[in-house]
Amino acid sequence: MEQNYIIATASTCDLTRDYLEENNIPFIPYSYIVGDDVYYDDCLEETRDKVYKRMRGGEILSTSAINAFTYREFFEELLKQNKDIVFMDMSRPLSASYRFCDEAIEELKKDYPDRRIVNVNTCCVSGGLGLLVMMVNEQYKAGKPMDELLTWIEDNKLKIAHRFTVDDLSWLKRGGRVSNAAALVGTLLSIKPVLYVPNDGSLVVSTKARGRKRALATIIDSIKKDLVNYADGARILINHADCYDEAKYIADELKAEYPGIKEIMIKGLGVVIGAHCGPGLIAVFYITDKRSE
Repeated sequence: MEQNYIIATASTCDLTRDYLEENNIPFIPYSYIVGDDVYYDDCLEETRDKVYKRMRGGEILSTSAINAFTYREFFEELLKQNKDIVFMDMSRPLSASYRFCDEAIEELKKDYPDRRIVNVNTCCVSGGLGLLVMMVNEQYKAGKPMDELLTWIEDNKLKIAHRFTVDDLSWLKRGGRVSNAAALVGTLLSIKPVLYVPNDGSLVVSTKARGRKRALATIIDSIKKDLVNYADGARILINHADCYDEAKYIADELKAEYPGIKEIMIKGLGVVIGAHCGPGLIAVFYITDKRSE
């Protein structure tokens, strides 16, 4: 049965271009700048690989918010299909673009009074958003009406756990996420922050580990605790920024502990998130009963 609405997302869902195109999920691309050149996040794995190689070579990336005009163009093209829209981007506290999206929707209401565009506050980011999009797509294909789908999202979005660690604090320093002093001390002591997304959709440091191996072990231990009663049939998504071997190590450890896990996907981290965290970021996303505060 054909639905009377469309699900759409942004490139910050960090899914692959192949998945989005195969499932007819339109996405709005964020832009990023390298030197004097502006690029658009195309969700291609080969693009992600090339960008992280350039970052390891010393090139600096910067990103910018999507403006209201660009959102309007994106949504207006979809509205030509005479359908409503459920739009999912990264969490409101982490997105400078969120208010511009809302502004564009308010403007479009004047020209399309009979159409609905819902900008969902997903409280997710990166692969957490990607996992939500995948599950929403399954509900959509099963024929769930729009209002029921929106209720389903609200009931399930906070069950997606997010765990990250970064390898080099200098990238967080450039983006203003940590001070120069904290980055210097952390680098000298080989401190690796382990990050988490709580219910409000912000990004917080849950703990600090001494060294990369300890940071990865901390993430694995935390995931195992969360999955004690939820491993059978679980779906896990691991995003990495040019550190596939470590992503594979985490996947192998989890599979060995819980052979009932349904699927562990390993994908490249999207360029926009990676611009702020740098090469070496590992992020793991999975479903549990609720997020730990």
